[in-house]
Amino acid sequence: MTKPFEMLSALLADEMQSVNVLIRDRMASKNAPRIPEVTAHLVEAGGKRLRPLLTLAAAKICGYEGPYHIHLAATVEFIHTATLLHDDVVDESNMRRGRKTANLLWDNKSSVLVGDYLFSRSFQLMVETGRLEVLDILANASATIAEGEVLQLTAAQDINTTEETYYKVIRGKTAALFSAATKVGGVIADAPDDQVAALETYGDALGISFQIVDDLLDYGGASQSLGKEIGDDFRERKLTLPTIKAIALANDDERAFWDKVFAKGQQDTGDLERAMELLKKHDTLNATKEAALHWGQKAKKALDVLPASELKQHLADLTDFVVQRAV
Repeated sequence: MTKPFEMLSALLADEMQSVNVLIRDRMASKNAPRIPEVTAHLVEAGGKRLRPLLTLAAAKICGYEGPYHIHLAATVEFIHTATLLHDDVVDESNMRRGRKTANLLWDNKSSVLVGDYLFSRSFQLMVETGRLEVLDILANASATIAEGEVLQLTAAQDINTTEETYYKVIRGKTAALFSAATKVGGVIADAPDDQVAALETYGDALGISFQIVDDLLDYGGASQSLGKEIGDDFRERKLTLPTIKAIALANDDERAFWDKVFAKGQQDTGDLERAMELLKKHDTLNATKEAALHWGQKAKKALDVLPASELKQHLADLTDFVVQRAV
């Protein structure tokens, strides 16, 4: 059975090809060959390009017929790629999309500086659209992403972190770019305000659902599909919704365990298995699935005000697919 993402990709194949050409052109550098080496490693790694597809789909749904949705889709992908390069340095990651990370193959300095280069390229692409509102949306998203990552630094290992703070983190580091990607598609098409707002809400809710599912899969997904090992978040001492929910329900002994492995970073053989037992005991994996379903339904509901089209249906189906990864 064809997946919604694949159907969306097929319907936007010509536009996406133009995006890929523009990405390859703009990630080139005559003066620093290290830049295309690093960017090609990540950009060509087989990522789904979901965010640029959302921009293309949003613009097309709203009737856009100009050329600048291509620029915006490439912009969104450059911002996303830059954040991945920086994230892998911050998280000291060794694997990304099933391949060795750029910071492992080259070094941290190269990853940070090439990420900075891609951010700069993304702003050049935004300016070329000639739309100040577009620049405002994507610049705000870039700042929000950084803010979310910094908040995660302080909250990730604090066992007093609440669900409210967790949602602030994922709204920043993930949902901000999803919502900007869909919103700018409506803006470049000069869509009515209610449609632009609907696209923004759709992207926000889809991004939240997407991140919740990713965090859930870290405690129960196939490592091949994730491109990482099961329990990476645990080993990196990164509190996510399943563990935050478990800590809220913990007795004194369990809370002492969570404090040891997350706050103090004292992880011993068998601790991941112990964590999994506690998640099962308090049924927090199922509770996390319910949260993902809630946000998925909110994303679908937001699409109601948009004109009927095949693309709109694919966006609705995409929300179901995102959540079904965890079922």
